[in-house]
Amino acid sequence: MIEKTEEMNALLDAYEMLLTDKQREIMSLYYKEDFSLSEIAEELSVSRAAVNDHIKRSTHVLQDYEKKLHLVKNYETRMEIYDKIKKVSNEEILLLIEQLESLEN
Repeated sequence: MIEKTEEMNALLDAYEMLLTDKQREIMSLYYKEDFSLSEIAEELSVSRAAVNDHIKRSTHVLQDYEKKLHLVKNYETRMEIYDKIKKVSNEEILLLIEQLESLEN
């Protein structure tokens, strides 16, 4: 379950602004704030089933964006490459990597 939560949080970080306000709110409460379906339903005055449907649809939408755009995969690949380059230990290279990493955040 932790892997799923981490995956969804990464997808939300990359694509949440492409979701509707309602989708964004529900997904944030569920994955970032760790609310249960019942807690979200109560907070938003909707049924638990409606919350579950929103989560399923939003998850599909986020995964579809990642299949098409690869933002999360590319970010993770860049981080791995940065780590490998850091092992070379050239001061000039390390400074350039720090500059690139600052753009990532």
